[in-house]
Amino acid sequence: MHKHEHYTAQLAAGSVIPTFLCGHCNSTLSKGRIFANDGENRHDLACHTIGLCSADDCGAVNCCDDAMGALNSEQQYRKAAG
Repeated sequence: MHKHEHYTAQLAAGSVIPTFLCGHCNSTLSKGRIFANDGENRHDLACHTIGLCSADDCGAVNCCDDAMGALNSEQQYRKAAG
C-alpha cells in the first residue's frame, strides 16, 4: 500500500481575507478545494479539514485543522479587543 505525503496548511499572516497557504509550496489554497475529510471525500489522515493545492507541479494534500484553529483564535481575539 502506497502512503501519500501530506502537509500542514498555514494561515496567511496579516491577510484581511482569511487565506490558507499550502504547507508544501506556499501557494494559496482555493476555497473550492478545501473540504471536510468525510464521506466520499475521505482521505486516510487524522484530520478534519483537507485542502488540495492546485498549483502547477504541486497537488499536495494539506491538513487545514491547525490553520482553522488559528483563524478561530484570531477572530476571538479581535472580538475581545473590539
